[in-house]
Amino acid sequence: MNDRSDEMKPKPGDAVILTEVPPGLLEGLPAEDQDAIVEAVGRPVKLVAFDDCGRAELEFTDSKEGIHYIYVNPGFITLAT
Repeated sequence: MNDRSDEMKPKPGDAVILTEVPPGLLEGLPAEDQDAIVEAVGRPVKLVAFDDCGRAELEFTDSKEGIHYIYVNPGFITLAT
């Protein structure tokens, strides 16, 4: 039996959308990193992997061409269409 919900789950290498900034993620980060993360919300970013705790590792480039990696709960991402 083919489970359609599995088809909609993002896999490493997929483009995903960060739907919102997770609570606490920006705390203590430099302003330029905070700006880059806020800028990434709502646009396609790369899902690199899931870590041992189940968090999604995301990779994205900011407007200054800096590469960033963040880890978020998968509830904060959706598959880009």
